[in-house]
Amino acid sequence: MPNKQKVHSGAAKRFKKTGTGIKRKSAYKSHILTKMTTKRKRQLRGTQQVNPADMGNVKRMLRLD
Repeated sequence: MPNKQKVHSGAAKRFKKTGTGIKRKSAYKSHILTKMTTKRKRQLRGTQQVNPADMGNVKRMLRLD
């Protein structure tokens, strides 16, 4: 009997499934923020949708299909 397929644990921490797609956080917001402008840091807040070009890889890692 085959084993259960496991979800990629790194991807599970970074992506969340929504009703219309998959959301992700912005990159470049973790450290060395002093040289970054306030406007740029403000624009990196919040979440975005995963790009359709990357959707296949993300779905495979999260075992959605």
